[in-house]
Amino acid sequence: MAAAAFLIRDGDVSGENIFILEANALMGGSLDGAGDAEHGYSLRGGRMLTTDNYECTWDLFKMIPSLTSPRVSVFEETVAFNEKHRAHSMARLVDRRRGKVPVTSMGFSMQDRVELLYLSRADEGALGASAITDHLSPEFFETEFWFMWSTTFAFQPWHSAIEFKRYLLRFMKEFTRIETLAGVKRTIYNQYDSLVLPLQQWLKDQDVQLMTDCKVVNLTHPATESEYVVSSIEFQRAGKSEVITVDDGDLVFFQNGSMTDASSLGSMTRAPTRLTKSDSGGWTLWEKIAAERPEFGHPAAFNSCIAQSVWESFTVTLKNPAFFHLMNQLSGNEAGTGGLVTFKDSNWMMSIVLAHQPHFINQPADVQVFWGYSLFPDRIGNFVAKPMSECNGAEILQELCGHLRFDLEAIAGANCIPCTMPYITSMFMPRQPGDRPLPVPVGSKNFAFISQFVEVPEDVVFTVEYSVRAAQMAVYQLLGIDREIPPVTRHDKTLSVQFEALIKAFK
Repeated sequence: MAAAAFLIRDGDVSGENIFILEANALMGGSLDGAGDAEHGYSLRGGRMLTTDNYECTWDLFKMIPSLTSPRVSVFEETVAFNEKHRAHSMARLVDRRRGKVPVTSMGFSMQDRVELLYLSRADEGALGASAITDHLSPEFFETEFWFMWSTTFAFQPWHSAIEFKRYLLRFMKEFTRIETLAGVKRTIYNQYDSLVLPLQQWLKDQDVQLMTDCKVVNLTHPATESEYVVSSIEFQRAGKSEVITVDDGDLVFFQNGSMTDASSLGSMTRAPTRLTKSDSGGWTLWEKIAAERPEFGHPAAFNSCIAQSVWESFTVTLKNPAFFHLMNQLSGNEAGTGGLVTFKDSNWMMSIVLAHQPHFINQPADVQVFWGYSLFPDRIGNFVAKPMSECNGAEILQELCGHLRFDLEAIAGANCIPCTMPYITSMFMPRQPGDRPLPVPVGSKNFAFISQFVEVPEDVVFTVEYSVRAAQMAVYQLLGIDREIPPVTRHDKTLSVQFEALIKAFK
């Protein structure tokens, strides 16, 4: 959808000539949000936003009207909302013994500081496919910093050292306030309602053709080694095979890979089904075309080890304010003014966040919704004697209340919908140069990749910004648009930010 918006705004392409083929029933990809008060709401997840970064995202949403206040843009609406509801977490870490864990230090030893500095300055070519654990000592992964940084961004010790380094640099400003999450910005509602739906409505107003339940199975092209020109798009819709001919002057933008591929939902009485690549087709076409051309990347680098890319989230719908009241007393934060609350001694490494209410456009005033996730769903719980991956919603709530020391009455009548995502951090897997294709590969004439699995210098995956930036790069390159793409803001090059980070590291 971002690519379509840039084609219209900057490429002078008529909306009626743009077709979006989406395999799912809804647009929006991983930024989903659905449900109702009766059956329960569900979010697979939400991406962290900041206004100090995300240059391309806000460049886009400065022109998209808000659905709730059409006279202002989504950007203006978001800024105003965050001015009114400032974030300052007072309970970033919690454990059962102390309750709120006071974060007075990052917990670094001198060895940690030295190793972290070396990693942040290392050349990406030298880092290659190494993991974070190849550069940092075991003690580092017990620091307060690691508990906060890893759960804020969903890093695991075995993930890519390159990506971890990029995050350290891209979010150096957040390093200095990681215990309060004061730099994190939130949309009025969940990101589907606040970002996807306004963009979708704008595209509809421009007569863009939005085609759902369309699974693209093949891109045909003439047999040539020097150039790659897509000549037709083969897809399946409603059980029937269809073909779109790609004429001269047409362009094809392809989303390669999916971090929410093979997701599955559970219920209060049923754990999510564990699915694999064979249960969905989010990777199939990329694997097919990459097998023919090495410049199209190597998807196996990202989708070959579910055990290292899986985690599980859950969304809880309440019709009783008791839980929110208790969380307010424990944390000191009204809903929407805190951030992730991570249970430091949780075997599952569980975190929850209470957003400003309502969190859904259709959410009644007497209903509350909160979201949580766990980085280690295959570990035995502290209060439920089985892995989270085998737990239903009721058992997840039992584990949560155990960590909070809340009586189960606090969540009486709650509806907890768990969600397992086998590939949710697949973009963090260790990689070599060339494993991710360029947005427009060498030799491509009418074809581009747009996703979390393309190579964008200096920027970081698992963000809305990465998807929008990749789309803007692809559109501008294929159309030859003479307009500067907003550069990545290098806060890490700013002396004041460097000084604040240094002070923080030595606390």
